[in-house]
Amino acid sequence: MANNLYKKSDSPLIIYDVNKTALEKFTFLHESTLSKKPILHAQTPIEVARKASTIITMLPASPHVKRVYLEAQDSLIHGIDENSLLIDSSTIDQNVTKEVSKKIIEKGARAIDAPVSGAANLTFMVGASTLEDFNRAKPYLSHMGKNIIHCGGLGAGQITKICNNMLLAITMIGVAETMNLGVKLGMDPKLLANILNTSSGRCWSSDSYNPCPGVLSNVPSSKNYEGGFNNKLMAKDTKLAVNAANDANATVILGAIAQQLYSLLSNTVGYEKKDFSSIYRWLNESNN
Repeated sequence: MANNLYKKSDSPLIIYDVNKTALEKFTFLHESTLSKKPILHAQTPIEVARKASTIITMLPASPHVKRVYLEAQDSLIHGIDENSLLIDSSTIDQNVTKEVSKKIIEKGARAIDAPVSGAANLTFMVGASTLEDFNRAKPYLSHMGKNIIHCGGLGAGQITKICNNMLLAITMIGVAETMNLGVKLGMDPKLLANILNTSSGRCWSSDSYNPCPGVLSNVPSSKNYEGGFNNKLMAKDTKLAVNAANDANATVILGAIAQQLYSLLSNTVGYEKKDFSSIYRWLNESNN
C-alpha cells in the first residue's frame, strides 16, 4: 500500500512504524527518487498527524487501533485538526471503528473505515458517514487499490470485511480437505486442482491460493507456508465475525467451526505465524 501510494501520489510521504527496520527498508527501496519526492520518518503517531492532512493506518487488531488513535499521550487524536482525514484500513470490531470515528469527528476532523481484501489488486471496502468523505478519500485509495466500494455508513466497511474473511476461512478449509482427500486417494494434486477449477467447486482458495504444495508456485503453500496472511490474523477475523453474529442473532455454523480451527492453529507450535492455507498441512499431519 505504501509503495503504491508513494509511486502514484504527488505528495511527500510521512511514515511511521514501531518496526524501525521496516521504515529503513522502505526508504532504501525508493532511494533513487528521494530527491524528487521525500520520505519523512515520524517518531510517533502524533507527529504524523501534525505533518499530514491525510492519514492512513493499517494495524493488527482493535487494541492497537484504540491505542494509536485515542489512548496514548502521543496518539493521533492529539495532533489532528479540522483539515484532517483519517482512513483506517485495519480489520477490527465495527463498534471500535464507530467509537474511534466518533471521537475524531468530535474534534472537527473526518474519518472513514476502509479495510482491504486481495493481493495484487486490492479492494477497499469503505464505511463513510457522508458521500463527501468517501469522495475525498477515494483518490488516495485508488492509488493503492483497484476496487473502491462505498459500503455504507461508518463501520460498514468492517462488516463487509469480516463477512468476506469468514467466507474465505470456510472455503480454504473446504479446499484443504478436498485436496487432502484427493491426494490420499491417489489423485495427482495439479490435475485435481485443474479439474476443480473448471468445475462447480471452483473458488479463490482453489484457483488463486491453493493450499496444496506444488499446485501453484507463487503462493505460500509452495513456500513452506511463509508470508501471506497468518493463522493468528485469520483467527482474529473469524472471531470478529462470530462475535458480530452473536450480537445480531445470526446463525454461523460453518463460520463458528472455522473460528475454532483457526484458533487451534494459531495456538499450535509451528503454526502460529504460518499462512492460513497451512490448514492443509495440519489436516495431513492429523491424518497421519
